[in-house]
Amino acid sequence: MTARSRRPNAAVAGVAALLAAVAVLVAPAAPAAAHNTLRASDPAAAARLTAPPTRISLTFLQKLDPAFTTIVLSDAGRRKIPTGAPVVADATGTVTIDQSLADGAYTVAYRVVSADGHPVQGSYSFTVDDPTASPAPAVPTASAAGPVTSSGRSAGPGPWPLAAGALLVIVVAGGVVLLRRRRATA
Repeated sequence: MTARSRRPNAAVAGVAALLAAVAVLVAPAAPAAAHNTLRASDPAAAARLTAPPTRISLTFLQKLDPAFTTIVLSDAGRRKIPTGAPVVADATGTVTIDQSLADGAYTVAYRVVSADGHPVQGSYSFTVDDPTASPAPAVPTASAAGPVTSSGRSAGPGPWPLAAGALLVIVVAGGVVLLRRRRATA
């Protein structure tokens, strides 16, 4: 009887070890770690500035490719504000603002490419409230100052969790079949 009670425990231990190995191999496969993310901005998201900025600087977690870096500034009426071309230095992209900004809300939109080739885009807002400037005409806007948002192909974990789950189900089912066969032959 001792041999019979050890056999199922050995099979269960084998299946558990196999599942642990699969979990270790699948866990680091999360693709979101390869996507670029906005780390800092100047002006900052939701900032209320007392003087209009002369440039916009965005710093990301990964090095930027100048050919695939876009930074656009628009006003509350969603009109594009003229800026210089993005100047890229390592993980930072900077544009100069070609005109003085009037008081009001502004949105910075960006699009960069991650090291893995996926585009990452997002936007954030800031407000200029210069006490010495004359107020700009009020324009209703749906994009009030808010947190940094991101969208694009990089959203979501992709197919890897589904594939890992399917593999886990197959391994567990195989372990159950193996355990039943061993019990039937014992």
